[in-house]
Amino acid sequence: MKTTLAKESEVQRVWHVVDAEGQPVGRLAVKLAKLLRGKDKPAFAPHLDLGDFVVVLNAAKVKLTGSKETKKTYTSYSLYPGGFKVKTAAQVRAKHPEFLIEHAVRDMLPRNRLARQLIKRMKIYAGTEHPHVAQQPQAFAV
Repeated sequence: MKTTLAKESEVQRVWHVVDAEGQPVGRLAVKLAKLLRGKDKPAFAPHLDLGDFVVVLNAAKVKLTGSKETKKTYTSYSLYPGGFKVKTAAQVRAKHPEFLIEHAVRDMLPRNRLARQLIKRMKIYAGTEHPHVAQQPQAFAV
């Protein structure tokens, strides 16, 4: 039997809407990463881009279990002396609640060019409104 691989022109991309309200960040990120990579499709291949578009709503109301709200930290470094910055999850949620989900999903994707292409298909919004109504997104049950 010959192995058939999907071509870029044959890929059917679907838009999904996911409500993140009350969902644990890690469990939600696993499902989003699978949708972005296309692992739910029968023609999945690790080197091909078969994933769908994902619109995440209510990112500000995502749940962090345990004491992660105060103890989980996000670090960054500006490459200047004294440029090391540490923020807690509560500080990040106050300014950029979308970053909590984006960071979790990005870490579940492979570290390569394909992942940088895939992450662009995920649109995250802190509230319930989104501008992607024209794409007729389907509700995705998490």
